[in-house]
Amino acid sequence: MKLKFSKYQGTGNDFIMVDNRHGLYPLSQTQIQQLCDRRFGIGADGLILLGNCNGADFEMIYHNADGHVGSMCGNGGRCVVAYARDLEIIKDDCNFMAFDGLHEAICLENSLVSLKMIDVDALKFENDAWVLDTGSPHLVSFKEEVREINVKEEGAKLRNSPAYVEHGINVNFVSIQSEELSLRTYERGVEDETLACGTGATASAIAAFEAGLIASESVKVNVLGGQLEVKFKKNNTAYHDIHLKGPAEFVFRGEVDV
Repeated sequence: MKLKFSKYQGTGNDFIMVDNRHGLYPLSQTQIQQLCDRRFGIGADGLILLGNCNGADFEMIYHNADGHVGSMCGNGGRCVVAYARDLEIIKDDCNFMAFDGLHEAICLENSLVSLKMIDVDALKFENDAWVLDTGSPHLVSFKEEVREINVKEEGAKLRNSPAYVEHGINVNFVSIQSEELSLRTYERGVEDETLACGTGATASAIAAFEAGLIASESVKVNVLGGQLEVKFKKNNTAYHDIHLKGPAEFVFRGEVDV
């Protein structure tokens, strides 16, 4: 089978995009894993199928690099919006269905995409870290400095610890300077550090505000692949009107045998 695909990236988080509105590509877990392999395949942090959806402009079905269906991916969501615009499915604004429900998004100038995330109303502080769900489950650990952390090793320990091994969790190491966050993330499904994580940036900004480490509801988050911006509002104990903004850029397109 010939698979037509496009490659997109958002702050270094890269994705294989497949237009599956006609149901032509029943990809297996093994095939997706092979496509995402950086040595023997196209190479990506995940693969996204764009499909039809009643009541929305399209549906996003996200697969981790290990081939399993994943939960919400913030940078993947922003990239699939840019992909949908390039396919002329949408113009500048849209709504789409994802693993965690309906999302709104808008394409801005300079390849920026702003994506509305789900509300967050449950944060826990346990084992010296914050745990919350921003469409995907995240652990946020605040450090004085993140540059020297062995993220793959330390992240794997936490992700596979007894408290989280059953369902898995994404692990974020965060330092703060002048109201800006520096973030490094170990992603489940990739089982390694990635250059960026959108739901992780969202989780880290909210956790920092909840912990009283920042005072602004508009937060710049510096990741290895660039910079994201998270905006939100807090009402009592809940966070709402959460938006993740950053670049979402086309890389290349091609065709491959699967």
